[in-house]
Amino acid sequence: MVQQLVTSGANSIWENSLLDPAMARSTKRKPSPNDSLSTKADFTKAKYQYLAFVHRLPCREDDDSTMQDLSKQLHSSVRTGSLETSLRLLSLGADVNFFHPERGATPLHVAASAGQTGQVELLIVHGADPGALDINSKTPIQCAKEAGFSDLYERLVACQFELTDRLIYYLCGRKPDHLSGQHFIIPEMADSSLDRSELAKQARKKLQALSNRQFEELAMDVYDEVDRREMDAVWLTTQNHSALVMDRTVVPFLPVNPEFSSTRNQGRQKLARFNAREFATLIIDILIDARRRQQPGGQHGSVSDAPMTREEMAMALGRMSGFSDEEPVYDSVASDEDDLENQRLSDPKGQRAESMASSDLSDGPITLEEYLQVKKALAASDARVQQLIQVKQQQQQEISLLQSMVQKLMQENANLRTQVASAQAAANKQEGNAENNNNSGSSRSGRDRPISMFETRAAPKELSAWKEMDKLPSTEDLVAGMPSSIQRDIGVAGAGPQDDSKDKQASDAASDYDNNPQDEQERQQGVEGGGEGDTPDPLGQAPTPSDKEDGEERKEVNTTGAEPVSLPSQDDVVRKTEQITKNIQELLRSAQESKHDSFIACSEKILTAVREMAALFPEKPRSETIRLSLQLLTSSAQRLQVQCHHTVPTEPEGDVDMQLLTQQVIQCAYDIAKAAKQLVTIFQ
Repeated sequence: MVQQLVTSGANSIWENSLLDPAMARSTKRKPSPNDSLSTKADFTKAKYQYLAFVHRLPCREDDDSTMQDLSKQLHSSVRTGSLETSLRLLSLGADVNFFHPERGATPLHVAASAGQTGQVELLIVHGADPGALDINSKTPIQCAKEAGFSDLYERLVACQFELTDRLIYYLCGRKPDHLSGQHFIIPEMADSSLDRSELAKQARKKLQALSNRQFEELAMDVYDEVDRREMDAVWLTTQNHSALVMDRTVVPFLPVNPEFSSTRNQGRQKLARFNAREFATLIIDILIDARRRQQPGGQHGSVSDAPMTREEMAMALGRMSGFSDEEPVYDSVASDEDDLENQRLSDPKGQRAESMASSDLSDGPITLEEYLQVKKALAASDARVQQLIQVKQQQQQEISLLQSMVQKLMQENANLRTQVASAQAAANKQEGNAENNNNSGSSRSGRDRPISMFETRAAPKELSAWKEMDKLPSTEDLVAGMPSSIQRDIGVAGAGPQDDSKDKQASDAASDYDNNPQDEQERQQGVEGGGEGDTPDPLGQAPTPSDKEDGEERKEVNTTGAEPVSLPSQDDVVRKTEQITKNIQELLRSAQESKHDSFIACSEKILTAVREMAALFPEKPRSETIRLSLQLLTSSAQRLQVQCHHTVPTEPEGDVDMQLLTQQVIQCAYDIAKAAKQLVTIFQ
């Protein structure tokens, strides 16, 4: 680009007034090779820095129409390879970042799409923005990539990250690999020498609160300071250190730029007062914030946060500090500030910095550390919420199971009551039919009754009692509605006792025949004495009065363990069993609702119902089965009362395992229901 400009006569643009004969007498003369160095230096500054000899348009600088015309001409010029025309338009004041209202793009977009590498370099040198967006939200980098200009694409990427790459190389001597997507390398000091104080945190928050324009100015000033320190280090290596104190040819800070404000010039000069470690910390903070601004939303892509070892840190600090920290680096002309201002960044707007120091910065940009902390806390909160949701769902399922179990038990109790009432009505009807049959069939002889006939005890009323017994809550009914942890711990008893009782009933029924010699003799005596006994109906008819007497007599002498007539009736046993079952249901509802304070009252009701059941029987029944069932019933009720009293801790600070206690209470309730079921089975 430079060679092409020189070949095309670009020097005539900078020396336009010198080459114009009409203005040759009124302008400064061009130095000759024999002039002094100071004369040549003044001429060079006037030519390139102050643009003293550039052609000026006969219009005011604030004439927007003229500037827009020049910028539109620049749009057309960058399409071609005429670098001289573009340079002349730029020297006349064309805006390098002018957004064309009709084309919807900047000159750099046009040059990148056309593949004009020279024009792109010229625009970049004059301050074109590689990250500017066109009307389609595309950058010049994307335009060059879509047009197939890979070399131009790579060059634009490098130009976009030129400042950060320069700072990164100054710190660790490396550059990011932009082609692989790595745009930033954030060094970390391995010895944790970064300032973590509250003042440093406040300074970083102020850095994040700067606008993009202010942050760009600060980054450019740091870039100039890096260049000054490297130049100073190179110059110190070529000089005699013994003569440094008397030598005044090098300024120990950035020179004053007349285009900048006095506040910015003072801030630029204060950068020289930072020692190597402080200046490295400032650069790292700028790189972190530049990455945040360049890639917002926390998506940093491939970023290398490589920690620096002690050896690398020592080399970097040695490279940054070209002179001793104890030597004076700031003359007496510049104003002195306190130590706090020396450690903080220079803000171009002092009043805004003061207001930011006293205001709450929680609404401003946050650091990466704060973002990671908030993200970690949010993830933990989400996990806790999900856990609570799962627990809630499990509890709802357990509650629904318990409710369904209670409804089932209530429905079963209602069915039992209906069946008992219907069985009693059927029994009364059968007794009435039996009396009518006895009156009409009194001519029958008692000798016609077969000796080996089996007298069954299974009347319809007894069959309904067996069905009623099946409706009592079993182990599965008691435990099915409880939480899973309780179900695992409670051992569900098998059907052994129930099967034994049924087998026993079957054996008793099978052995109850009328061919007993004693019974046969009694029947013969009854016939000879003119008794009006009648033969029982083999199809299940109610027995005649003579048969009832024989049954009562057999109960007195039966060797199979039958009880005397003082035993309670089946209806009384079933009624007391229903009362016990209701109290057990109330206890289970309290356990399901975790109302442990209701356990004692429920156990008292169950114990009272059990005692009423036991009061129906003799004090010492002759049947071992009845005696064992009553003992199991009363002992289980007493043990249930003791377990329920344990819900109240004896000591104020005592710790009660409610889960284990609930399991024991349910086991006791099951034993009570089991014993009641055995009693009902015996009376069938």
